[in-house]
Amino acid sequence: MLQGDSFENQHFKGLELSGAALGGKEFFRCTFENCHLMESQWKATILEACVFKECDLTRADLAQTGLRGVRFEGCKLMGVDWSRVSSHPELTFVDCNLRYASFTKINLRKVGFTRSTIREANFIDADLTEADFSGADLTGATLRGCTLVRADFRHVSGLFIDPARNKVKDTRVPVETAILLAQNSGMKVE
Repeated sequence: MLQGDSFENQHFKGLELSGAALGGKEFFRCTFENCHLMESQWKATILEACVFKECDLTRADLAQTGLRGVRFEGCKLMGVDWSRVSSHPELTFVDCNLRYASFTKINLRKVGFTRSTIREANFIDADLTEADFSGADLTGATLRGCTLVRADFRHVSGLFIDPARNKVKDTRVPVETAILLAQNSGMKVE
């Protein structure tokens, strides 16, 4: 993989490429399985219709990476700064660890974060319209200046949304979050 520039319909399994320079490459309909890609560099890479299964991409650098139809399943993506990827990424996260991730000024419309751990992540000025956080853990996550229109936060844990700092029209939240919002506004919930 380090030698080539373009890959199609390839299955990469068990690669040990921590810190590897993978920039400027193109991957189309490729699968990455059980790969160790911590702190790997993906600058200006194109990933289209690719799947990452049980991979470790902790602190990977995805600057200017094009992501179209990319799915992460059971991956460790701790500390990744998603803010620097190419505009309008098409992503799905299922059962992923996204602790300490940063999503600043990024369009994440309709992105799925199903059953993912997103503790202490930052969502700043992000468009999360119709995003699906079903079963996610958002303990300690910051959501500020975000568009949360029709976003689905039902069945999440650890969620606090400040409606004064986010656009929340038709945002679906669990009862626990509604109670926190009421209490934060000075109301007594009985």
